[in-house]
Amino acid sequence: MSSNPTPTISSSLTNPLLLPTTPNLQKKPTINDPTPPKLIVVLSQACLENYAQNLNHSNSNSKAKKEIKYSLLNCDDHQNVLSKLGKDISTARPDITHQCLLTLLDSPVNRAGRLQVYIQTAKGVLIEIHPTVRIPRTFKRFSGLMVQLLHQLSIRSTTGKEKLLKVIKNPITDHLPPNSHKITLSFDAKPVKLSTYIPALPSDQNLVVFVGAMAHGADDFADHIVDEKIAISQYSLSASVACGKFCCAVEDHWDIL
Repeated sequence: MSSNPTPTISSSLTNPLLLPTTPNLQKKPTINDPTPPKLIVVLSQACLENYAQNLNHSNSNSKAKKEIKYSLLNCDDHQNVLSKLGKDISTARPDITHQCLLTLLDSPVNRAGRLQVYIQTAKGVLIEIHPTVRIPRTFKRFSGLMVQLLHQLSIRSTTGKEKLLKVIKNPITDHLPPNSHKITLSFDAKPVKLSTYIPALPSDQNLVVFVGAMAHGADDFADHIVDEKIAISQYSLSASVACGKFCCAVEDHWDIL
């Protein structure tokens, strides 16, 4: 009896990516089958920042040894550190980026190969996310992964040379396709229904959405790039919910089940 190959899963604590060794096969477009448009999401102003802590280890038989431990700054574990650095504690929210990535990468539009995600950190670091990467489910493991990424500048597949996460050169505009409609989500803009807004766009254009991945702050981070600002609800939405609404809207429009 034959069966489909079962992907092998790696759960290494040093590289907490659950990556299948079997490649995700997609239908390749032919000359008569042009590449379909994509949804491109840019998580802007993301709070992903490493913090270095000096640890002293000593015993009766040896001199004190200094060890540097790195961790991802967050409002739950580093309140005293943030206070000493003069930072607003409420802004240290890397969990927002974590929630958005889980929502986006789990979506059918990503499984269909029609989603690309980038992260722009508040410190100006630009990160490209490979569509097949499996983001750790727990925040603790996600934090370890981000610390590793910000130090090594890339995370490779456990089974090959493919970079699943990598720091890339700014500006973001160098990585966006020319044929695209670029928008920012803003609560102060005029609300639109995505079910009517998206079908009204040119069918061959990519849709680029800049989403603020921060707890609060101005939404002017992409004013010099975008074509317009829109609101997608009469209520203030979390970044993760906004990402989910866009995924669902393009899935309906592109007949992705």
